[in-house]
Amino acid sequence: MESSRSYGRELIRGITEYSRVYGPWSFPWVFHRQNIFYIIRGTEVDIIEELKRWRPDGIITRDSKGIEKLKKMNIPIFICVAMDPPDYRFNNIIPDDQAIGTMAAEHLLERGFHHFGFCGFDSIYWSQQRCKSFVKRIAKAGFETNIYKQPKSYIRNTWYREEINLMRWLKKLPKPVGIMACNDDRAQHISSACIKAKIDVPYEAAVVGVDNDEQVCVISNPPLSSVALDVEKAGFRASELLARMMAGKKMPPQKVFVSPIKVVTRQSTDIVAIEDKLVVDALNYINKNAEKPLQIYDVAKALQFSRSYLHRKFMKFLKRSVYDEIKRARINLISKLLLETDLPISDIALKLGFNSDSHIARYFEQKMGMTPLRYRKLIGHQ
Repeated sequence: MESSRSYGRELIRGITEYSRVYGPWSFPWVFHRQNIFYIIRGTEVDIIEELKRWRPDGIITRDSKGIEKLKKMNIPIFICVAMDPPDYRFNNIIPDDQAIGTMAAEHLLERGFHHFGFCGFDSIYWSQQRCKSFVKRIAKAGFETNIYKQPKSYIRNTWYREEINLMRWLKKLPKPVGIMACNDDRAQHISSACIKAKIDVPYEAAVVGVDNDEQVCVISNPPLSSVALDVEKAGFRASELLARMMAGKKMPPQKVFVSPIKVVTRQSTDIVAIEDKLVVDALNYINKNAEKPLQIYDVAKALQFSRSYLHRKFMKFLKRSVYDEIKRARINLISKLLLETDLPISDIALKLGFNSDSHIARYFEQKMGMTPLRYRKLIGHQ
C-alpha cells in the first residue's frame, strides 16, 4: 500500500481503524515499499513469492500488475483502483469520479466563472473520468471547457518540456478562468506554470485539485483549494467486507466507492469572478453577515433594491437564488468554525443564531450529507 500521499494514508487509517475495533489484524506488508531494510526488494515475482511464504488471509492492494498471480492464492482480494480501469472480476475500491468532477465544477460555478479548463493525465483512467464529469456539469450550466492535452511524444513528455506546453495552454485560455486539476499534484503543476507565465492565481486563473493533501496544497504558492475525499470510510468498509469473505461468506465481486466530502477552499479559488457590481456587493454583504440568520429581505434592504430585482440578478449571473447563497455562506462559516476552533456544537449554534443543536445539525446535514461532528472528525484528518 503506497503511503506517500494522503489517499493511501487515509485508506490505511480506515483499514487499521476496522482492525482496532473488530480485529486485531496483523499487517506485516502494509508498508512493504518503505521497509527497505527489512523486506526483500526485487522484481514483482520476488514480492509475490515472499507474500506467498507469509500466507495471508486476505489482501488489499493498490498494485494490480501481479493480480493474476495473486488470484491463484485463492484468498479474497480488494484492489484500490490506481492507474487502470477497475477489473470487475475482483473486489474494487473506486473513487467516485463522477461526483468528484461535479463537485469541483460546482465550486467554480459558485464563484461566477464563465470560462473553464481541465488539466489531467491523459493516459490515467480516473483522470479521464473526472474530466468527463467536470465537462458534463459545466456544459449543463451552459459553458464550455478547454481541455489540456499532454504532448504525445515520449521524448517531449518530461516535466521541463511539458511545463512549456502547459504555459502555452494557460496563456491562450480566456480570463478569468476556473481550472480543475485531476489531483493535487496536477494542481501544483498548474500553479507553478502560472507563476512562470505571469498569470495571477486566483484573479486570472483559479485552480482546484483533488485529495486535499496538505503536503501538496499548503506548500504551494498560493495554497491550493482541493476536493476532500472520504477515503478512510472506504478503507473501513472494504475491511468490513474483506472480513466477511475471510470468514467464508460467499458474495459476488464488491465495489466500494470513495465519495467526495467537500471542497476545502484555500487562496487558489478564494475569489468571486462576477462583473456586476450589485451582485458582488450582495455577495460581500452576505459573507460579512453570515453569522446572522439573514433573509432575502435583509440583503435587499441593505443594498436598497427590491427582492425581485436582486433575485433576477442572482439567477442571471450565479444561476442560484439569494437564499441558496445565504445558506452556502452559512454552511461555509459553520465548516470553518468546526475545523478552526474547538467550540462545542452548541456554542456554534448559539453564535450563528440557531435555536438548538438539532437545528444546526439538520441545516448542516441537508447540504453536507453528514452531521457537524462527523464532518469535524473527517476533515480534521486531512
